[in-house]
Amino acid sequence: MGATIFRFMVATSPRDISDARAAAQCVVETHRRLAQWLRVGLTLAEVDSFCVEVFQELKCESAFKGYKVRGHPPFKSHTCLSLNDMVVHGEHDSVVEPLKEGDLLALDIGVKHRGFIGDAAWTYSIGSATEMGLRLQKCGRESLRRGIAAIRPGRPLIEWAKAVQGYVEKESGFYLVRGLGGHGIGRSLHESPYISNTAPTYPGEWNEAWKTFEPGMLLAVEPMISLGTNEVRSNGSAWPIYTADGSLSVHYEADVMVTANGCEDLTAGMSELPDVVGCKN
Repeated sequence: MGATIFRFMVATSPRDISDARAAAQCVVETHRRLAQWLRVGLTLAEVDSFCVEVFQELKCESAFKGYKVRGHPPFKSHTCLSLNDMVVHGEHDSVVEPLKEGDLLALDIGVKHRGFIGDAAWTYSIGSATEMGLRLQKCGRESLRRGIAAIRPGRPLIEWAKAVQGYVEKESGFYLVRGLGGHGIGRSLHESPYISNTAPTYPGEWNEAWKTFEPGMLLAVEPMISLGTNEVRSNGSAWPIYTADGSLSVHYEADVMVTANGCEDLTAGMSELPDVVGCKN
């Protein structure tokens, strides 16, 4: 049998690059507005509705609403709203109680704009932050920064995982959840290649680990970090994925485009977002 061929989106024309940047910046602007608006007492449903209003102003639409995966019902929300021990894929009715002081809310925003997908996540402490919450947030932000810095054309995808895993698990003492990772993006939400946050430990665990970053490749890279475990659980076919031990988690995600000399963070500006929102003073 011949070698497996991996196909992925490559942005090469000035128009495609401009459109990919524009889609990513719609996500950044949504996060900026959220950071000014989020506060104690809001419900996840209200947060989701707020994002819809922003999407309409920015002339984009949700890339998540109605998304289907085998074994799951269509995703009900316009955004992913994952609270405390939810790692990813929380829906607007996953928790009905209002946000309370010290909650950790990971907001994953995905949009369609000018034919391209923008997809990026940030985690916010609501009202005030716990010491452990801030430590997790710092780890998430820095792991994303280090991983992006490791992306270079001609280098294998595993360089991303080495940079992220080395910082999160060896230096910081936290856990990267297994079985979840980043992906190619472009004109559809999930494209090749899969971008694991951890290096493979046995043959076949991550077949694309030694595939190389190529100029024009569009990627959504996303560390998902837990306080106490690398294992996750879900409630049957329900969407939210939780930490297996109920410990806190954070999620950070950026869109990048591999260039001839390194990579461009298409979601530049996310790093300026605050950790704590809705402070009383």
